[in-house]
Amino acid sequence: MEYRILGKTGLRVSRLGLGGIPIQRIDAEGTKTLVHKMAEMGVNYIDTARGYTVSEEYLGYALEGIRDQFVLATKGRATSREDMKADIEKSLHNLRTDYIDLYQFHNPSAQALDQILAPGGALEGALEAKEAGKIGHIGITTHSVAIFARALELPWVETIMFPYNIVENQAQELIERCAEKNIGFICMKPLAGGAIEDGRLALRYIASNEHVTEIIPGMAEPRELEQNLAGISDTRALTEEEKTAMQRIRDSLGTQFCRRCNYCAPCTVGISIPSAFLFEGYLSRYGLEDWARDRYKTMAHTAGECIGCGQCETRCPYHLPIREMLKRTAEKFGY
Repeated sequence: MEYRILGKTGLRVSRLGLGGIPIQRIDAEGTKTLVHKMAEMGVNYIDTARGYTVSEEYLGYALEGIRDQFVLATKGRATSREDMKADIEKSLHNLRTDYIDLYQFHNPSAQALDQILAPGGALEGALEAKEAGKIGHIGITTHSVAIFARALELPWVETIMFPYNIVENQAQELIERCAEKNIGFICMKPLAGGAIEDGRLALRYIASNEHVTEIIPGMAEPRELEQNLAGISDTRALTEEEKTAMQRIRDSLGTQFCRRCNYCAPCTVGISIPSAFLFEGYLSRYGLEDWARDRYKTMAHTAGECIGCGQCETRCPYHLPIREMLKRTAEKFGY
């Protein structure tokens, strides 16, 4: 197993970690089996979130007796000081631990980030928890290039998590800047939310980028762990055949794949277009139908409200047929 130092946190982490979203597909005993297999294989990084329903609770159960073998990360969406303190206490309870190694602000919008940073905001709560020893380090996760760039200039940010894979490399330069600033870069969506079927090839691509500190594919069973380990452990230079295969993946997904850059915004009727496509991906590819539908319900305006004006398509740098994609999304969710 290859280990890296996670930026300015100083934490020593296995290059491969666990993305905790798919934990929702299994039960507590299945989670325990997976986590113990990770410990056996030298995988020591776990990422979850308050918003992943039972994920924190199942992982807390699985970690009993072996907590000290793992670097544990979670995240929450609180924007106020008091809500942040409450969220951290809830995560500590769920995870059955008295400290969390890395606590991350979970995909805040620009407005939410302003609230987090304002007097009485969630950053104050996180810093207080850090001072009390309840959390060790603070990071941020995002699907927005603009938020990524902003986070690089925030002095308290120790890690940044962003999607990066064969078809999503819009943040390539920002990832390099993470290395320059000694900010740990955590790669989420390494298989593009399941859109890339060849997991070994996907992980080979990401691992070849020296600026990527940590890679967290979602896993729910030991078989997936073994497959991902095989991909990340193959440190040979990428072959021409592999590069050709990667281009085929880009060609097949590139015309119909949302990178969540948000350049399509603002929508005339207020639809968060990237969020609609994100939840559709969870529904179609992750096998998390109930969770995806619950998240979709939280949207103020859903895909079915599209009026077909087409303004979003004029702004999309990837020339996606957004109106047609929204129509298909609405059909899958029913509204």
